[in-house]
Amino acid sequence: MSKKFLSIENLTLIGIVFGVLLGYYIPEIAVSIKFLGDAFLNILKAIAIPLIFASVFVSIATLSSISDLKNIGGKAIAYYFTTTALAVLTGIIVVNIIGFGSENINPKTVNETVHHKFTIKSFIESLVPDNIFKSFTEGKVLQIIIFSILLAVATLYLEKTKKQTVVLFIDGLNDALIKIARWIITLTPIGVFSLVAYVVADKGLGTILSLWHYVVVVVIGLLIHAVFNLGLIAYIFGKINPLKYFLQVREALLVAFSTSSSSATLPVSLEVAEEKAKIKKKVAGFVLPLGATINMDGTALYESVAAMFVAHLYGIDLSLGEQIIIFLTATLAAVGAAGIPSAGLVTMTLVFTAVGLPLEGIAVILAVDRFLDMLRTSINVWGDLIGAKIIDRFVKEQ
Repeated sequence: MSKKFLSIENLTLIGIVFGVLLGYYIPEIAVSIKFLGDAFLNILKAIAIPLIFASVFVSIATLSSISDLKNIGGKAIAYYFTTTALAVLTGIIVVNIIGFGSENINPKTVNETVHHKFTIKSFIESLVPDNIFKSFTEGKVLQIIIFSILLAVATLYLEKTKKQTVVLFIDGLNDALIKIARWIITLTPIGVFSLVAYVVADKGLGTILSLWHYVVVVVIGLLIHAVFNLGLIAYIFGKINPLKYFLQVREALLVAFSTSSSSATLPVSLEVAEEKAKIKKKVAGFVLPLGATINMDGTALYESVAAMFVAHLYGIDLSLGEQIIIFLTATLAAVGAAGIPSAGLVTMTLVFTAVGLPLEGIAVILAVDRFLDMLRTSINVWGDLIGAKIIDRFVKEQ
């Protein structure tokens, strides 16, 4: 049997199929092996917080100086945060306009879930940590990201030797955490098999069949962001024809679609940016690797729609305040998503936890995750390449 056939993606699809069959025909066994899926979700949660902290820190602290942060880095980070926030907002708006149909599963789980209510006080407290170690133990992702940004900026002000020591340590930690994330992702077929089997046994096959509403909403949101949002930004700020630029860099987008990995696509992105799009090497060499680390437009949109879809399935009515929490968490958590296939699963646990959604809901959407992963990665890379072109224009005189 070829190695290609035994890829994680193919094994995950096989796991989904067998999970559905087991849950439908032998539900008592499906329920009894739920602990495997729970263990998979727990280890995803365990890696999410430290990975986001290290990833955000490294993306900022590895800038050569404060002047670089203010010049190219400042422009790149402002662009990436803006487009990611716009992507999440687009996803939320599309959900509120289109909806997901009338299907939902037995809402009994809602009673077992801590359903957070939104207030101005809780919103401010969610941003400002009083004890960063407590924030780590309680998984308060917004506080951790803000602390990581502050620590990274402060590190840039240190004298060279001390800065190098701090950056090398956390950069090494980041690489180690990404390695662990890759190991965890190899367990996806087992985790998905167990979780899908349990969901089908407990909630019925209709839950899986209702996913077409979810897929349609995600695809529409991604297309609007790619064509309208990013296209308009490219035309206005980059003074470029989006279609012409798309044809110049399409090779990188095809690689992103096939690999579902921003990091794996990076060498191709650099080549087409410098050779075909004529972006200066200094700009492409900084903006594109940074984007592969922190720019996850498609992932952020996908996670916001996923959270609202699972809330719909479980009969949870999300208030405007809770949708704001999803907006903030999905925007900031996407920054810490590693540029590897299915990395969004790691940060999705944080988005779900922020508004008290049951993590077992992730099992439902995993059935179509591979296809959507290919699409959202292409959007991530498209956003990187547009950002590089725009920033190249603004640093041209310097």
